[in-house]
Amino acid sequence: MNIILLKATVENANEIHQMQLIAFKKLLEKYQDYEISPGNEKVEKIIGRIKQETTDYYIIKFNGKSVGAIRINKIDNGNKCRISPIFIIPEYQNRGIAQETFKIIEKKYNPKEGWCLDTILQEEGNCYLYEKIGYKKTGKIEKINERMDIVYYEKESING
Repeated sequence: MNIILLKATVENANEIHQMQLIAFKKLLEKYQDYEISPGNEKVEKIIGRIKQETTDYYIIKFNGKSVGAIRINKIDNGNKCRISPIFIIPEYQNRGIAQETFKIIEKKYNPKEGWCLDTILQEEGNCYLYEKIGYKKTGKIEKINERMDIVYYEKESING
């Protein structure tokens, strides 16, 4: 599988934003979580994150085409890393691209205190993916609205 992660700069913010809106459109329509959904974010929020010293954004390239992005937020001086968001545009989903992206990122960063992320509890496919690659539910679940809850995950580092 030919996957390359290209470190994003502010110049990539519009490209990331367009892919993000496409990737999260159905979830936004389904759950109507207009306050927190990446599908409703403005490009300025992405620009702000790219500029954060604790953030690394990557465009996910599959066979040379931009198909998604992943953001690594380094917490506690990089001892823990949070993934938020990761997304693949719909036409490239279910091809193992996200799984491969996690492998690349986990080898590159390997934080001492491990990884964390969260997702929509009702999206069984997302939960299945994260559990399949070794993430464990923390037990924390946050109700967002009558349609959706956020579930939190953690994973030890490769050497953890």
